[in-house]
Amino acid sequence: MTNKIQESSGYYVPHSSWWPFATSIILGLTMAGFAEMLHGHMWFGALLSASSFFIGVYVIGRWFKDVVTESLAKLYNQKMYQTFRMGMIWFIFSECCFFAGLLAALIYIRLVSVPMLGGAEGYHISTREFLYPEFQAQWPLLDNPVNTSFHPPIAGVGPWGWPLINTAILLISALTLTFAHHFLLKGKNKITAFFIFLTSLLGSIFLVGQAIEYLHAYEALKLTLGSGVYASIFYFITGFHGLHVLIGTIFLFIIGIRLLKNHFTTESHFAFEAAAWYWHFVDMVWWCVFVMIYCL
Repeated sequence: MTNKIQESSGYYVPHSSWWPFATSIILGLTMAGFAEMLHGHMWFGALLSASSFFIGVYVIGRWFKDVVTESLAKLYNQKMYQTFRMGMIWFIFSECCFFAGLLAALIYIRLVSVPMLGGAEGYHISTREFLYPEFQAQWPLLDNPVNTSFHPPIAGVGPWGWPLINTAILLISALTLTFAHHFLLKGKNKITAFFIFLTSLLGSIFLVGQAIEYLHAYEALKLTLGSGVYASIFYFITGFHGLHVLIGTIFLFIIGIRLLKNHFTTESHFAFEAAAWYWHFVDMVWWCVFVMIYCL
């Protein structure tokens, strides 16, 4: 039956695999571990998240290995690569929707929720007079409506320092990735690998800078998850972007290794294209995050 499908459609039909199912279960357990940590069960949550993460790395690695093996065996044709490209485009579109939702939540908090609590536009009596008479609507929110429950931070995180440095790093990484694509089309895999590894290194530096920024915000600015909605939305948006940078950095590093093994040609290099599209998406999202979180 499989052979008939392949002959009629031109598609390679792989055997059934447990990797997608196992990956979904592991991701769910990882998130459950984080939720346990947020609810105060630090040891159990950390153990569950860490163990699930490392098992997930193994599972995804084996899954990718199967895909690479199929690709090197010349089992894919142009129809398959066209399908891969469409799948990657829809995946990036879904990621755009995800970050659009996060930024929309930020806009709603800043333009609707905080002014409403401050007594704006018909809410003067219900909020200003009865609920929070001393609350001043401002952003960053350094004076919560109930400071006894949520101790406010000392100050917000500005655009200078590591945020600006990280912006420059991602801008440079976009250029190095473009150079890599240019040399790949010329068949110079070793030079391409150099620029890919350089891009991956820049991604690693971005993550180190973000960790330093978080440490400063947590200790010096008292910007903790218990300090109100400003801290929550700040860590949620920048943290998820940092997670995407981590994934992209690993993705590019693996592509660099495959380049050194001559897995790609000037005509067939979809995995490189997918990594490049993903990284440029991460770059574009950061510009939106930088402007809306740090500058406005």
